[in-house]
Amino acid sequence: METNSHTIISRVFERSAHPDSLVRSIAEWVGCAIIEERLLPGDDLNSHDLSKQFRTSRTPVREALIWLEKEGLVEIPARRRPRVARMSLNEVRAIYQVRASLYALVAELIVMTASAEEILSLQPYLNQMEDFAAKDDLNAYFWANVAFRDTESTLCGNDEVKHILDSLMLRTLKWRRFTSSLPGRMQQEVADNKRLLRAYTERDASLAIALKRSLVFRGLAAIEQSGWDGAKMQERNKTYQEKE
Repeated sequence: METNSHTIISRVFERSAHPDSLVRSIAEWVGCAIIEERLLPGDDLNSHDLSKQFRTSRTPVREALIWLEKEGLVEIPARRRPRVARMSLNEVRAIYQVRASLYALVAELIVMTASAEEILSLQPYLNQMEDFAAKDDLNAYFWANVAFRDTESTLCGNDEVKHILDSLMLRTLKWRRFTSSLPGRMQQEVADNKRLLRAYTERDASLAIALKRSLVFRGLAAIEQSGWDGAKMQERNKTYQEKE
């Protein structure tokens, strides 16, 4: 059972099946840096520095950044240096509305079709989340949470739903990490996910659907109410870096 960022990001990128492993490695590193807020919206992405870091020419770097642009993480303005993409609050709302509907369907399908053994496969991720939340280990908690959600989308058994959720994943991970960083959020998410797993186990579709929608919209409300801009993200990230 793997929950580290490299494993999860690699799986998402694999669907594009880029033939160049170096391009994929650069894209994964930059993508994780954006998601974990080491790179913030509007930050420049210097292809010269990246080429030195990966000991390569600028061509693989440019390909990686173009790839990330298609995933919504990078902007490449004409005749200007690439930068970390900014996303408006309206765009965030639209994506979260789609996610809420899709995850409601995921919850219904899990209740209706997943085996008891498959549902139990979610428990280790929840145990990790609870442990990391108690330690206030944001990054470890966050990636365990992502693995929990990723497993849910697999268990639903609908490849089209999973494909759409995968396509939205990279655009939403930094916001999901941001909401988890807010005071009390990790503990609240753990409690909500315990109730969700119980609903799956008891085959209570109505409750599972309601909980999934609530989880997504609570995240959106936290973004709206708690300073979703880059400055706020940077402030929260600095706090956690000082603890490490």
